[in-house]
Amino acid sequence: MIAIIDLGIGNFSNVAKAVDGKVTSDPYEIEKAEKIVLPGVGSFHAVATELERLRGVLLDRIGEGVPVLGICLGMQVLTEESEEGSGKGLGVIPGRTVKLLGKRLPHIGWNSVSFEKSPPLFEGIDNNSYFYFVHTYRIKVPEELVQASSEHDGEVFPVAIKRDNIYGVQFHPEKSSENGKKLLRNFSRMEV
Repeated sequence: MIAIIDLGIGNFSNVAKAVDGKVTSDPYEIEKAEKIVLPGVGSFHAVATELERLRGVLLDRIGEGVPVLGICLGMQVLTEESEEGSGKGLGVIPGRTVKLLGKRLPHIGWNSVSFEKSPPLFEGIDNNSYFYFVHTYRIKVPEELVQASSEHDGEVFPVAIKRDNIYGVQFHPEKSSENGKKLLRNFSRMEV
């Protein structure tokens, strides 16, 4: 079972449908999950506050090697902290979340995503394919974790990361048409 974590804010139904997952905030369901998806929209502070009650079980499962995919704000809470507000992230990705530098914020719409080698999440997806973005903040992490990047108002920033069993994407695959569906299917097929 793929657990889609309900933190009170997110596009759960489309993600759940794409990966045949179960939307839950029940720690016992999370303990049984073969994979975990952290969707998210809204503010870092609000999600970090909701995350506190599930912090222990999520860190345990991630530590056990269960694949986890953070989507947009769900990826940002994988870092240690954010400029957006108070609250701690999960801290499983070294780095922090910072505000985009562009003048046109939030960054909303379709944008191309580039990668040098074909990361597992992007299997069957062409380099420079378009995905749908809605965000004002981005992650700042070690370069070796970055799998793909994009550009907005002249700023290049990470949009896909991987560290061991932890994956994250800044865009919304559940809103990104066929490419997004492929990416979510790729995650759902990953070996545990």
